[in-house]
Amino acid sequence: MFGRNWTGWMTGMLAAAALSGVGTAAEAALPDHETVRSHLKKVVETPNGGFGLQMWATIVDRDGVVQVVAFSGEDRGDQWPGSRVISAQKANTANAFSLPGLALSTAQLFSAVQPGGSLYGLQHSNPVDTDAAYGGSASAIGTAKDPMVGKRVGGVNVFGGGLPLYDSSGNLVGAIGVSGDSSCADHNIAWKLRDALNLDYVPAGVSPTGDDNIVNDIEGGVSGSGWGHPVCADDAVKIANELPKTHPIGKK
Repeated sequence: MFGRNWTGWMTGMLAAAALSGVGTAAEAALPDHETVRSHLKKVVETPNGGFGLQMWATIVDRDGVVQVVAFSGEDRGDQWPGSRVISAQKANTANAFSLPGLALSTAQLFSAVQPGGSLYGLQHSNPVDTDAAYGGSASAIGTAKDPMVGKRVGGVNVFGGGLPLYDSSGNLVGAIGVSGDSSCADHNIAWKLRDALNLDYVPAGVSPTGDDNIVNDIEGGVSGSGWGHPVCADDAVKIANELPKTHPIGKK
């Protein structure tokens, strides 16, 4: 659909996005900690194509301020500790580089930021605020009072697991980041979690299905569309390819 000379198409998409509500920054009732945690626990129990590990999830609002940090296990040590901040980076990235009329997932940024890619260097922008990311009491990590809540953590992450959030009116209200397994499984879990939270009214995207699903079109190290993500495992790819059917977006 896109081919390698997608620059003109992307320019048109950005123009359309600019005409569809940039600067409206709608206020939204984002889900609370318990809602995110309960849905995350359920999604982790489903087949996602990874190692079946416990997960972290972070939600940021449209201003990039962390609203929720939750984990699926019984204790904060049941998930990879390093994935907590990665989940926040993914949420920040999906929010920072999506628009009211164009959704970009972190999975779709992998190829574009490689050397020679159209967005090379993006991964070094918007650095993490280390005080916001690592400050506060360890005992509060992953609870409703996680030390990152209320702060702009920042960061850019360019593999699967980050998705923008759109409400039922099509307003871009923030993003979700999920981390703790393979990057492909992270994407699948994030998609299912966004669906469960009813914040998946994606207006348009660069995938072959016109949304922000992961694109697996890398051959010989080159993505045919420019938005490709490496394949982690065959089962993860199969699950991802079926997501528009098993967990269809509420497309406007």
